[in-house]
Amino acid sequence: MRNLDTDRKDELAPHIALIAVQILFGTSTALGKFALQTFPPVAIVGFRIGGAALAFTILQRMRGSLTLDSRADYLRFALFSVFGISLNQLLFFSGLHMTSAVNTSLIAVTIPIFTILVSWSAGNDRLTALKWTGIAFAGAGVVYLIEPWKTGLSMNIGDILIVINSLFYAVYVGFSKKLISRYGALKSIAWLFIFGSVVAVPLGSWSLASVELAGVSAESWVSVAGLVLFPTILAYYWNAWALARVQPSMVAVYVYLQPLIGFASAVVFLGERFTIHVLVAAVMVFTGVFLVTRRRPESDPEIHLTTN
Repeated sequence: MRNLDTDRKDELAPHIALIAVQILFGTSTALGKFALQTFPPVAIVGFRIGGAALAFTILQRMRGSLTLDSRADYLRFALFSVFGISLNQLLFFSGLHMTSAVNTSLIAVTIPIFTILVSWSAGNDRLTALKWTGIAFAGAGVVYLIEPWKTGLSMNIGDILIVINSLFYAVYVGFSKKLISRYGALKSIAWLFIFGSVVAVPLGSWSLASVELAGVSAESWVSVAGLVLFPTILAYYWNAWALARVQPSMVAVYVYLQPLIGFASAVVFLGERFTIHVLVAAVMVFTGVFLVTRRRPESDPEIHLTTN
């Protein structure tokens, strides 16, 4: 019989993985901004997806077969890779290149909103009053942190690309859970990046032709390698591993941590101050995450939000 400590560790592990994912995504902003000074967005995406596809394919082959059970599953992975890998990253880096980090962080608030609706329509999630309260609380914390009433949110092309990116990522998270749960994180993420590389690598190679590679500094190559390893290989694998074990809305709500982690990186690396304003926002965000992830007593009935 499994003991209580083992059960608790199994329940806690996906949350630790999701926090690690947001740390990797949140601290990748500096790497991305530095890499964008030398390489065009499409080339960076080609590096990320192509490098990750190679790494995940080798790891899966060392572990076992890459073969899927049916032809239909190959088509499903190909479709999910469009939303979760190739277009997701192309839209994100293109949008980030044309808009501010403040606007990008604010627009990311839409990911959990899109995800919970997509997941509900796919039958993978249950909408409860507690989840809505937690998501609203965390979202309010992020909005309070960014203060859009001071910075403004001008809907330029970059902002629109980030909105579409958020919707596409939500579609991937909401609909891919059953398939990833069946095949496991490593095989699933390998096929997602293999199919994603079919689009991203040729486009990235074409875009890279505009760069004088002989003049690229070692620091620029290191930044690209860091983008491939940390927010791509490690983050996508851990995110898929957690998605196979928890509900999609729970995966999405951890996106709220990214702006806080990004600001913490600025404090550590750029010497910015940690203010009371940021502390209040952090309390609101972590309270929201707690409400969404809290296990309710069996006697507490779920309230389903339905439409007439």
